[in-house]
Amino acid sequence: MRMPSHLATSEAQPFQTKRELVIQPRPGWIAIDWRELWDSRELLLFLVLRDVKVRYKQTVLGVLWAALQPLFTMLIFTVIFGRFAKIPSEGFPYAIFVFAGLLPWTFFANAVTQASQSLISQQALLTKIYLPRLFVPGAAIGGGLVDLAISSIVFLGIMFYYSVVPGWGFLAVPLLVLLTSAAALGVGLSLAALTVTYRDFRYVVPFMIQSWLYISPVIYPVSVVPAKWQWALALNPMAGIIDAFRSALLGLPWNLTTLGVSSASSIAILVFGLFYFRKTERRFADVA
Repeated sequence: MRMPSHLATSEAQPFQTKRELVIQPRPGWIAIDWRELWDSRELLLFLVLRDVKVRYKQTVLGVLWAALQPLFTMLIFTVIFGRFAKIPSEGFPYAIFVFAGLLPWTFFANAVTQASQSLISQQALLTKIYLPRLFVPGAAIGGGLVDLAISSIVFLGIMFYYSVVPGWGFLAVPLLVLLTSAAALGVGLSLAALTVTYRDFRYVVPFMIQSWLYISPVIYPVSVVPAKWQWALALNPMAGIIDAFRSALLGLPWNLTTLGVSSASSIAILVFGLFYFRKTERRFADVA
């Protein structure tokens, strides 16, 4: 006796269960996928090159603007603070003293400003394609390094003009650039995450950078600050970095205490910026 065809079919088919995959954001602080960042490193290089090209596209002087900005600022500060205010310059001509401080400061200020605006100016990258979003503000730091290299060439010309020869401390410059990059990336990531959510920060950042200039030893040496308050000044990551840049470039004595405190502050700001950015990036595409 043959089994009915509909029963034979039902018994032949295995019993299947339906499974649902639910994708939802993880709560709390999200770890950083360093392997993904390393595998996508060519994308970061592309974003850096694109940022540099767009910045100087259809300009008459091109990348020379990277050197003219600190150069003109140096001339203004030399006249106002060096000649009129008579601010001490550690025995060096005020022009070379202030330019040594403007090198890291200009890099830091421009990188933070560009990084803070990067997410709202690159909305298509956030909403249309997937990429490690840390690269968007990170590209601003890479572009700033190009400007820093160009400005450094101008500074070497000024050192030659004033017959200033750097000592062995010059070898520490790459490490100081790395510390400056860490501070700029930490602040830039935090401000980028805040700006994409609260657009008011577009107006806060320029005022913050302008105020930060005067609490950093760009136009004055750390020695003019009373000794009992120098620890507070060192909490500003750029204070110890700028002072160390002058020590490395001009052969001045190193203030290792100020540099140590500022280095720790830079690393703390970077760690906070990385994890705050990762925590808030889950809603970037919704609010961009």
